[in-house]
Amino acid sequence: MSATNHTGSSVTEFIIIGFPGLQDQESKSILFSVFLVVYVIIVLGNLLIIFIFVFDESLHTPMYTLICNLAILDISVPSITVPKMLAIFMFDSNLISFDSCFIQMFLFMSLGIAEGFLLTVMAYDRYLAICNPLHYPNKMTNRLAIKHVVWCWVGGFLAMMIPTILAVRLPFCGPDKILHCFCDHSSVLRLACANIVINSILGLTIALCVLLVPLFLILFSYVMITKSVFQISVCGGKSKAFSTCTSHLLVISVFFLTAAGVYISYRVPGASSDLRIMAAVFQNVFPPLMNPIIYCLRTKEIRDSLLKTLKRGRVFP
Repeated sequence: MSATNHTGSSVTEFIIIGFPGLQDQESKSILFSVFLVVYVIIVLGNLLIIFIFVFDESLHTPMYTLICNLAILDISVPSITVPKMLAIFMFDSNLISFDSCFIQMFLFMSLGIAEGFLLTVMAYDRYLAICNPLHYPNKMTNRLAIKHVVWCWVGGFLAMMIPTILAVRLPFCGPDKILHCFCDHSSVLRLACANIVINSILGLTIALCVLLVPLFLILFSYVMITKSVFQISVCGGKSKAFSTCTSHLLVISVFFLTAAGVYISYRVPGASSDLRIMAAVFQNVFPPLMNPIIYCLRTKEIRDSLLKTLKRGRVFP
């Protein structure tokens, strides 16, 4: 590995360590194989969701428009970090330029925030569909759904703009080794040759806001949905209403529980660096891996559309 370049006292490249306790070649080969398989499944699974949505016009509704955009985010988020991780594990390609590191950090955090916002919009969509079914066609159209999606992306980028700008302006004069598998915000801040209290407080505040506020809105939506469902007199109507929400609730649980796991792992006394890094990497890949599985298994319309497409293509007799 070549030495890290310096210009005066300014770091121009960082070294991504990966897992400190798994530096032997056998461990790296196992990590490479596991994450390569997981990444391929993530891409193929979410491309399948997008393919089904694009080619089945009966699914061109607000709910499935939002699910399709979730699939796009689920491909984008791991694609920012996993390819570099694979290069580190397989080829010892640990160097990353200063600019590339901050671009990776900004995109990864922004799209993660956008996904949290999108899950909130999906909860609002289910709230309107169940609690206000007569007004739903006017209050949630495909055009409005796309507008909500755009605002989710914009909100994610805006939320990370100030923390990233403040982090870039910090002096980095060494050390230059990032104790992580990718350019995580807190891991990069620790390398700054300056007081980072304001940066840390701002980063923690934004992280809590973009997690807790969407979670509160989602829980409020589902409290109202549950209240509305129990007022339905027909038993079959109750089961149908709950079935439309089950997939989304599972996706929400996976997203927020993995995020909570990362938060807890960083605050467990005596937790190893490998455990904390693994928790962050798990949050990166597990929700995108599970979401297409959940929607394909739990959503009847998607299953039926997939079978219809396969039969049309003569994959099945």
